[in-house]
Amino acid sequence: MHENVACTQCHAKPVFSNTGTSCGDCHANIHRGKMRACEQCHTVKGWNVTLQLAANHENRFPLTGGHAGLDCADCHKSAAMSQFQGLDIRCYSCHQTTYQQTNAPSHTASPTAFPIECEQCHTVNTWLGAKFDHLARTGFALTGMHATLECTACHIGGKYQGTPATCVGCHLTDYQKAGNPNHVALGIPQTCQECHTTAAWSPATFNHNAVGFPLTGGHANLQCDQCHKNGNFSLTSTDCASCHLPDYQKTTNPNHVAAGIPTQCTMCHTTIAWSPASFDHSKTAFPLTGAHVQLQCDQCHKGNYNLQVATCVSCHLADFTATTSPNHVTGGLPQQCEVCHSTSAWTPASFNHASTGWALTGAHTNLQCDQCHNITYSPSGAYSLTSTTCVTCHLNDFKGTTNPNHVTAGLPQQCEVCHSTSAWSPATFNHNNTAFPLTGAHTNVPCASCHVNNNYTTVPTDCYSCHKLAYSGTTNPNHISVGFPTTCATCHSTTSWLGATFNHTWFNMNHGGANGICATCHTNPNDYTVFQCTNCHTQARTDSQHQHVGGYVYNSVNCYGCHRNGGGG
Repeated sequence: MHENVACTQCHAKPVFSNTGTSCGDCHANIHRGKMRACEQCHTVKGWNVTLQLAANHENRFPLTGGHAGLDCADCHKSAAMSQFQGLDIRCYSCHQTTYQQTNAPSHTASPTAFPIECEQCHTVNTWLGAKFDHLARTGFALTGMHATLECTACHIGGKYQGTPATCVGCHLTDYQKAGNPNHVALGIPQTCQECHTTAAWSPATFNHNAVGFPLTGGHANLQCDQCHKNGNFSLTSTDCASCHLPDYQKTTNPNHVAAGIPTQCTMCHTTIAWSPASFDHSKTAFPLTGAHVQLQCDQCHKGNYNLQVATCVSCHLADFTATTSPNHVTGGLPQQCEVCHSTSAWTPASFNHASTGWALTGAHTNLQCDQCHNITYSPSGAYSLTSTTCVTCHLNDFKGTTNPNHVTAGLPQQCEVCHSTSAWSPATFNHNNTAFPLTGAHTNVPCASCHVNNNYTTVPTDCYSCHKLAYSGTTNPNHISVGFPTTCATCHSTTSWLGATFNHTWFNMNHGGANGICATCHTNPNDYTVFQCTNCHTQARTDSQHQHVGGYVYNSVNCYGCHRNGGGG
């Protein structure tokens, strides 16, 4: 529109500088300062306003739906005076008349008027087809039959405030007139949802699991009044006996009352049927195994079902007393039957001898019990032996032995030192367990060769005590005359007397080419304490080598005094 305007219409004076560029510089503000910039609503194409230009509406009240096609004056009633003050954005501020005139249903009628928050049911698109989000607005979802009802079916008389959310709040009359069963007379709770749903009043169902008593087996097909007699739906006990006490009292196979059987019916019975009844004996302290499994209850319980003792002898004392092979009473056998017997059968009985701390090995494994367990060995009771020493049973064997005679030889009564359970003979003795291990030629010597006169207790362990004659009779060299010590082991070993060796500790045995020949230095074969250095070392030569040695004397003893290892000194 500015294109066809003469210059002088804007440049009123012949001044073409500093002319304003905003609309208000040329166009008077007829809105009396209530609106801001003209370009908010107007364009250079014309003053007329289209609502699309103001659609954003400054985001305070976006014009959408039915609002989008309105003229400004439809809402801004003061538009004729160019007044566009900000309006209240609540629906009711413009649509109060519509709210008051509505009669389907009436929004203002007593006893309770509709709220004026129109947006709860209406949208900006149209007043018609109003919808109310019952769950989001009230917390009461409309399901089943409720979903198809008219609002007034529940909100009687146009009352939309304070409507109860409980079933009985609307359906008390239905509860009171119910006759199958009579809810009032039977004291059925008014929590309708326990049996009914919004789909329909009938058929009604009750989740018996919810009360802690699931209906299973024979209970599942019963009518309610078969348990809830006389309309008693307030049962609190779930014990079988609370309903079945007459069944308990009249039972004769066995007689539950006389036998003192507990009233916990579930211990033997199930909901499937009263019989056959079964009892899980493993839940007691005495599980049934072996021959016990096939027994009838009264074979053990003999009318007494309150047995407190689970020991075998509590039932089998007569068997214990009557047993003769062996006689348990005279034999002093313990009454712990399970030590030898099992529930499979009384015989054959077996005993784990290792559990006593004395395992049966060797020849003992094939013996009959009474060969060891007899009154001879245990006067207080053949099976009351407490000693595990061999001599307890074998004292006579010890006394009767002559090779060697154990008594006169003073041999200890620890039979196991030489004997084993495999057999008495051959006996072996581990000499390594003594202070004198047998080595070399000693290993093949008969015991009596050393243990003369059956002396097995005080035999000395030094060589000379046994080999005195050998020491005395030796002539090469003569041990006595040369003064050899009696510590034979100094030169000899147990391998053989011959080939004796002496550890010539200080003096080299090959000195002067002797090559270990003792007579080279020990010139007196009858006295090895005497030795000669002067046989090889002449005085003339020796004197010349000791001219400056103080205390020098030419003789063998003095030579050895300085030259103990045969070297220069």
